[in-house]
Amino acid sequence: MSVLHKNVIIIGTGPAGYTAAIYTSRANLSPLVFEGNQPGGQLTITTEIENFPGFKDGIMGPALMDEMRTQAERLGAEIKTGTVTGVDLSSRPFKLKTDSEKYTCDTMIIATGASAKWLGIGKDEELSRDGGGVSACATCDGFFYRGKEVAVVGGGDTALEESVYLTRHASKVTLIHRRNALRGSKIMQDRAMANPKIEFAWNKVISQIMTEKIKLSGSDEPIERIKSLQLKDTTDGSLSEVRVDGLFVAIGHQPNTALFKNQLAMDQNGYLLVEKGSTRTSVSGVFACGDVQDPHYRQAITAAGSGCMAAIDTERWLIENNG
Repeated sequence: MSVLHKNVIIIGTGPAGYTAAIYTSRANLSPLVFEGNQPGGQLTITTEIENFPGFKDGIMGPALMDEMRTQAERLGAEIKTGTVTGVDLSSRPFKLKTDSEKYTCDTMIIATGASAKWLGIGKDEELSRDGGGVSACATCDGFFYRGKEVAVVGGGDTALEESVYLTRHASKVTLIHRRNALRGSKIMQDRAMANPKIEFAWNKVISQIMTEKIKLSGSDEPIERIKSLQLKDTTDGSLSEVRVDGLFVAIGHQPNTALFKNQLAMDQNGYLLVEKGSTRTSVSGVFACGDVQDPHYRQAITAAGSGCMAAIDTERWLIENNG
């Protein structure tokens, strides 16, 4: 297997990765970009974006990512659909591999983002994989619940956005939150509170997902699907049950940093640590941008801004180190 060498390799896309690709391309660094498991990042499963500058009427998440991708390619970035399966940052040039190829690079920009967290009660993630009625993406799967009753678990902006979006399809949305007050922004709270299709299950956590076996048309084997949720009251421990056709989990995200464990400095939650005011990681020549190093803001515009920073930091590093 031959080894290909690049000045700059960018791992991950989304607004951070694509912006880094745009800036490094304009600097004539010929970046190679790996899209990963979710090309375009989390914005590809987001509905209308109202707060990204330059779009007075808003823009759909997938459309924004398509625009960024096209712009990066037009400027000279090479974008591959493969996923990086291993990296070695112990010596230069840095080494990385995919399922079918090996690469080396002088500098690396990490923009691998973050992924949805699951409830950790066994069946939620399992049912999400097997078409069992559990999802972490309302825009992906909301259509399948037209006229049905669904639940959303969470209390932040993601949960509120998912709930409001799902009212376009579902007949009823129950928002389950473990406290008696929401964490989301006021504008999103107001929208959810004003929506007659949304009901709130305060001070509740899901203790068990109840399922049933059903047989779909055209299938020989029955599948296990959600039929209700057992809820536990966080104040008195009492149990109740709510009938649902689907469950959407919106309880936060975890950074996609497993590739870099024991190679780069991270905080206690696995977010990559960068030097204050820069995108420099604990390894010289490796830079991080977007949600993978940002547990606080996690916005498309801040991710894009950090992608710009990473590109400029990379260009300066190469100049200083005769790259």
